[in-house]
Amino acid sequence: MSKFYITTPIYYPSGNPHIGHCYTTVACDSIARYRRMQGHEVMFLTGTDEHGLKIEQKAAEAGITPKEYVDGIVEVFKKLWSYMNISYDRYIRTTDDYHVESVQNIFKKLYDKGYIYKGKYVGKYCTPCESFWTSSQLKDGKCPDCGREVIDAEEEAYFFKMSPFADRLEHLLLDTDYLQPRTRATELVNNFIKPGLEDLCVSRTSFKWGIPVTFDPKHVVYVWIDALSNYITALGYANNKYQDFDKFWPADVHMVAKDIQRFHALIWPAMLMALDLPLPKHLAVHGWITFNGDKMSKSKGNVVDPFILGERYGCDAIRYHILREMALGADSDFSNEILINRINSDLANGFGNLVSRTVAMADKYFGGTLPTERETAPVDDELKTLAVSICGKVDAFIDNTQIKQALETIFTLVDRANKYIDETEPWVLGKDESRKSRLAAVLYNLLDTIRIISTLLSPFMPSTMPKVWEQIGASESDVTYANASKFDVLPADVTVHKGEILFPRIDVNKEIEELNAILMANLPKTEPEEPDFTPEPLAEQIEFGDFTKVDLRVAKVTDCEKVKKSKKLLRLQLDDGMGGRQVVSGIAQWYAPQDLIGKKVIIVANLKPAVLCGVESNGMICAADLPDGSCAVQFADDRMPCGAKLR
Repeated sequence: MSKFYITTPIYYPSGNPHIGHCYTTVACDSIARYRRMQGHEVMFLTGTDEHGLKIEQKAAEAGITPKEYVDGIVEVFKKLWSYMNISYDRYIRTTDDYHVESVQNIFKKLYDKGYIYKGKYVGKYCTPCESFWTSSQLKDGKCPDCGREVIDAEEEAYFFKMSPFADRLEHLLLDTDYLQPRTRATELVNNFIKPGLEDLCVSRTSFKWGIPVTFDPKHVVYVWIDALSNYITALGYANNKYQDFDKFWPADVHMVAKDIQRFHALIWPAMLMALDLPLPKHLAVHGWITFNGDKMSKSKGNVVDPFILGERYGCDAIRYHILREMALGADSDFSNEILINRINSDLANGFGNLVSRTVAMADKYFGGTLPTERETAPVDDELKTLAVSICGKVDAFIDNTQIKQALETIFTLVDRANKYIDETEPWVLGKDESRKSRLAAVLYNLLDTIRIISTLLSPFMPSTMPKVWEQIGASESDVTYANASKFDVLPADVTVHKGEILFPRIDVNKEIEELNAILMANLPKTEPEEPDFTPEPLAEQIEFGDFTKVDLRVAKVTDCEKVKKSKKLLRLQLDDGMGGRQVVSGIAQWYAPQDLIGKKVIIVANLKPAVLCGVESNGMICAADLPDGSCAVQFADDRMPCGAKLR
């Protein structure tokens, strides 16, 4: 039996997981399940990267220890993976004792071999990414990976020598199929290897939440030596916890998102070269799940909670959607509408409808059990030929971690089977007793095609396919990988069992409205911070009689345009409830004319007319100065009628 080792990155538990985390894990799970179906002995690893400054800061904010903080988040990750039916074989935490032992041994080994040395770091540091950068690497003065602000950093540190491995790394990226897709290889070589690989900072002294360096305890091992080592420490390298290293290493597939490809394409192979260990076979790099074109980010408030989606549609619909939308190497935009339309088109109208129609007709015309007498026709051959060819095509896509294309291929058979129903018109055959043997052949061909489809879909939608097998009368021995490229596998007198609708069709408009409301309600509630602002001193006190001389009224802006001779002035036409008026206001720097039309404002209605840049103004709009030097118009409540007096 051949061995297969696949890994996700270990996720950073600075906050609860969102649907952006799901893609890599679901993709790896689907490949792992497919390989198990093929008969491989599989090791599927995932886990969490739990050290670093950001965790230390988050824990301090919460008033708990870093370990307490990550323990809580890890439980949510594990709950999500259970909910999404993730079949990982091992879960590693970088706080596990055996991993700590391994990392300390690896660090010491690299130091003893001369690849790690002590120096001083001076440069820029991105706390969210846990990444050091030189000034030349910054993009517009910010972190080139996440776009956030960086801070100046200067401290004693240990460094890992990268330059000795430059030629081997360039060969790995340009001359082998290690990186998938290979289109990213040239970019990495040109940006990092050609300019000269810089040595990597691998320890910190400015925080304590990390693995201590055994021979210099004031240092903790910096994130990438710590985190990247998990792929071998989880197998037992440099520890006595497991004995799987010789069996499963090198990894067949590391799958990561594009924001950490540099570390896995350059640093991780260099570490393995320094340790004289074999290199992984493939690094599969995928894009981001984006929300309106932006990477999902808690700081942007655009994360999508997979628990909420799963409760409404089931985990398999979510699994299918994210896998079907993401091509390897490309981003995939998420929206409620895209999700619902995908469920309706592929799952409800496509595969789900195929299953329910076929089973319902077998039940209606034959009481659920097909007769063994058959009448074939030439139209059957095209369906059968396509059906037995699909497995080989899917295999090729799985070999190249092209899951989207694998699913597209399977659904060509779904589409062909639905077309076959239209071609053979079983509802017409059912009305003619003399055509019952032909009808039996048509329904059997459909049921056996569904068997092949559901077998190949089972790694991607593992919760739903057993329900399909029950409905079509398939036994466990019928839905094996070996039978996925064969036809006429179901018993000739197969008995179907009508069941629940697999994927109910969704009312798009109604569902989008409800889902948006749920997602908005679950966004974290934050109170806006009061800006720093020093008010102007109060004016001289006045009598009440003086105040009553100021006539404040509500008016609606009916038209607005810029004053041609001025950059600051807008000419507003107002409905003041008294025949209308024109007011000129110096707010053009902060408001476009179209932003004001239709809004209700408050005006000083009895101000003497004045001429500004040749335009008469009959009143003044009320506005407030802001701390940044701009101003904000005081808009009135829409319930206030035009002409209403303020008091």
